[in-house]
Amino acid sequence: MRLVHPLIAILGISAPALAQDGPSFECANAGSEAETLICSDADLARLDRRLADRFGAALSVVQGLDAGAADAEAELRAKQRGWISGRDDCWKAEDLRACVSDAYLRREGELVATWRLEEPAETVFWTCGGTPANEVVTLFFDTELPSVRFERGDTIDAGTLSRTASGARYDGSFGRFIWIKGDEAKYREPDPDGTEYTCTVAARR
Repeated sequence: MRLVHPLIAILGISAPALAQDGPSFECANAGSEAETLICSDADLARLDRRLADRFGAALSVVQGLDAGAADAEAELRAKQRGWISGRDDCWKAEDLRACVSDAYLRREGELVATWRLEEPAETVFWTCGGTPANEVVTLFFDTELPSVRFERGDTIDAGTLSRTASGARYDGSFGRFIWIKGDEAKYREPDPDGTEYTCTVAARR
């Protein structure tokens, strides 16, 4: 029995045999400029297959949750559909290929960091605003585009490395970011709060 690949299941595409060097979807059914490009570009096809594997791993994690598995799975699938729609909007970009590649790398980082699909390379505890109780925890992952998991109170978010002139800035959801320079960082809460804090390293592991 042939198993349906997770991304194929999301897209509602039938699953004939997949070429080992092709993407996770059937190129005969490519429905966007982005998918057509992926089918003609070996490196993008590799990114597509890898992301499909990451999504499958994340799906296995949520399906194994003790509580809320059904809701978590529904949310994960919905976000993946939203991501696919965003990837397909790359036809609007000045450089279609760069946009598609960036979309795959960012989504992979988000999946790995959110669901801890790998062991973090480093975990850093930050004291923000000069108050020990005001803590932000960042877990860094060595994905192709480096990624981070934010833990703040009972909230979890994921972000990826952005280009900056100095330091290392990771951007998460809704304007959240941490901009690291040595043992200090600027941390911004997501919208609508938007509060920015100066943070210092409390511990590393």
